[in-house]
Amino acid sequence: MIELAGERPESAFVQYQAAAIHDRLGLEKAAVPYYEKSLALGLSDPEDEANAYLGLGSTYRTLGDYENARRVLMCGRGKFPSHRSFDVFLAMTLHNVGEHTEAMRLLLLLIADTSGDAEVVAYKRAIAFYAENIDRIWPGDDDSD
Repeated sequence: MIELAGERPESAFVQYQAAAIHDRLGLEKAAVPYYEKSLALGLSDPEDEANAYLGLGSTYRTLGDYENARRVLMCGRGKFPSHRSFDVFLAMTLHNVGEHTEAMRLLLLLIADTSGDAEVVAYKRAIAFYAENIDRIWPGDDDSD
């Protein structure tokens, strides 16, 4: 694939495939330039493009480059809002940079929106509400009156 990527440097699809293979082999650092080039060239298949954004963002995160991970994942999330995997990887990135409340909010909303589990579905409204109010404390009954 490296040879083919060198022979076809203007093929976004070949660059993307080279990135994905490197990623699967655990060669994340080597995958980055291929992901970047595939996105810069423009992938024609929207699913490939979404997966390239997700792959690059996830790879940046595993390499500890959290700001680039956030940037790429936010961009992909904006372009592909129905691709909910971005929320998961963005939540992990936010956790890595100490933004735990936002990370939790994203995951709770994802669970509320996508779970088919009957017990979760029964509490969907409450989960979505608490996702937006995760740090709020409600005063309890006070028997000291």
